Amino acid sequence: MLARRQRDPLQSLQRRNQELKQQVDDLLSESRLKGALEASKRRDIYQRCIQLKQAIDENKNALQKLSKADEPAPVGSYDQKKEEEHNLLDKLTHQLQELAVSISRENVAETGALTEGEDDDNSAEEDEEEEEEDEETTSGEYIAVGDFTAQQVGDLTFKKGEILLIIEKNPDGWWMAKNAKGNKGLIPRTYLEPCNKEEGEESSEEGSEEDVEIGDETAEGTEVKQRTDSHWSAVRKAISEINTVDVLTTMGAIPAGFRPSTLFQLLEEGNQFRASYFLQPALTTSQLAFRDLMWDAKTGSIRSRPSRVSLILTLWSCKMIPLPGVSIQVLSRHVRFCLFDGNKVLSNIHTVRATWQPKKPKTWTFSPQVTGILPCLLDGDCFIRSNSSSPDLGILFELGISYIRNSTGERGELSCGWVFLKLFDASGIPIPAKTYELFLNGGTPYEKGVEVDPSVSRRAHGSVFHQMMTVRRQPQLLVKLRSLNRRSRSTLSLLPETLIGSMCSVHLLIFYRQILGDVLLKDRMSMHSADLISNPVLATFPRLLEQPDVMDALRSSWAEKESTLKRSDKRDKELLKAVFLLVYHDCALPLLHSALLPPFRWAEEETEAARWKVIADFLKQNRENEGALQALLSPAGLHEPFDISEQTYDFLGEIRKNAA
Repeated sequence: MLARRQRDPLQSLQRRNQELKQQVDDLLSESRLKGALEASKRRDIYQRCIQLKQAIDENKNALQKLSKADEPAPVGSYDQKKEEEHNLLDKLTHQLQELAVSISRENVAETGALTEGEDDDNSAEEDEEEEEEDEETTSGEYIAVGDFTAQQVGDLTFKKGEILLIIEKNPDGWWMAKNAKGNKGLIPRTYLEPCNKEEGEESSEEGSEEDVEIGDETAEGTEVKQRTDSHWSAVRKAISEINTVDVLTTMGAIPAGFRPSTLFQLLEEGNQFRASYFLQPALTTSQLAFRDLMWDAKTGSIRSRPSRVSLILTLWSCKMIPLPGVSIQVLSRHVRFCLFDGNKVLSNIHTVRATWQPKKPKTWTFSPQVTGILPCLLDGDCFIRSNSSSPDLGILFELGISYIRNSTGERGELSCGWVFLKLFDASGIPIPAKTYELFLNGGTPYEKGVEVDPSVSRRAHGSVFHQMMTVRRQPQLLVKLRSLNRRSRSTLSLLPETLIGSMCSVHLLIFYRQILGDVLLKDRMSMHSADLISNPVLATFPRLLEQPDVMDALRSSWAEKESTLKRSDKRDKELLKAVFLLVYHDCALPLLHSALLPPFRWAEEETEAARWKVIADFLKQNRENEGALQALLSPAGLHEPFDISEQTYDFLGEIRKNAA
């Protein structure tokens, strides 16, 4: 299909135009069916208008550049067909403009109603006094804990310590308030604290319910049921830490939409969301056989396992990510992502670290392909496999920072926004493999209607041009989904049915799976035996997935060794496995048990540097001495006390008994 699109550019563009027409028709139908739209729904439709307009403009530019010379074969009535496509795009543009203008008028009318209300209040003092008494009874007074400057028409500017009367508590977090002078406007609720303890307790309860509401919809339309699974406790833990975030927010250290990282909390819960867990084989329901690890007698290797989702994801960049204040020091910028169905996490949580330049601090970038000595932690090319049958299956992305507070030394992890990309449409058809520009939501994946940074609001005010500029300032993540060719599909099919990881480490994971097959399926004396198995590679390899620098050392050592092999040797699978085992024993195994290697700690620069120096020195000695034997026997080499777990693989203790 890719080749055909390249050969027939006009036909390819016609298909894209039809897709855009369908999206515009769907948007128009949705706006008509809903009747009087709620403010949140209007914002959503308005933003989609602008996004579709940008896509139409891109197609127009592509159409203008087309010529007959681009076609591999003569096309009848070429100019007429090109003109028809141009007219279609003009029609779609006109429809979107009309829809955007109508929504803008509704918003202006709503703002005007507020203004009229203010005028009425000013002209009738007695009515205003009665209204104030009624409002004080129902809503109460709040004190501002920070300064806020109006960002758009309809906002209310206030100073820290100012007393504000709350008129209306909107569910999107923007409350209608009145100051002592009688001026009204919208303010973010995160800047407020109740004036008395009783209201404080009530507000805290309301805030908790609002923050973790799991009612109708979240994650862009996915229905969410009441949480009962075990990892919901991690979300509760994140919510319980919201006080620390509130302090940072009111200090101006972070934007109002930042939260404690949900995915980081899940990783801290245990190993059930780590790659080392999902790398292990899963049992069937009867627990009498392996479900995703089977032997193929014809090939003399493990059998390939197709899965419902098997693709490559490339992280390109993150744009317009708000900057934290100077009171906290950022230790790491990264993206954590996993498979998600709007209710629970269905895979391991994979992390890719971002890089950034001081000249463009709001832009994060990733390495599209890691080679040589670049760490796998920076690898933006990732594989994704899942056999989940959920119709709402998708990828949950969470942008995060690890930080330390300069004043207290407290460390933490914050979410800078999240987005959910569904992998199937309503008909169950996979979404197309292309680049996606994903706008981030604030809060946690279980909150609704929270903006990352309210200072760049998505509220629909102003002209279409103003709205387009506002959208360009929204935090966003650029990712590309790539379909698999025959070779990559065959390679990934040797991995577990559900797993996310770096493409640069795939070949090492497959070696591990092949060795698993040899030991558990081919060489085991009895399939009914559950005895411990003496195999250091099986016993220790999963630990490399939690220590990426040791995985990098193994990857580097294997690349050096592989470069010395003959072409015929590289085609011999058994020889390759034997050589890999030697490299593993020479490299990874000694490092994992070296007393000189500091324990792995996330986002600690000094520790990371110290570990890499130990690893680099060890690899250098290996090259000079043609192996690790001399380093192992050297009096200068310190190693942890011997433990039988270094040598034995307990597959009954490692397998995934509750695999979904």
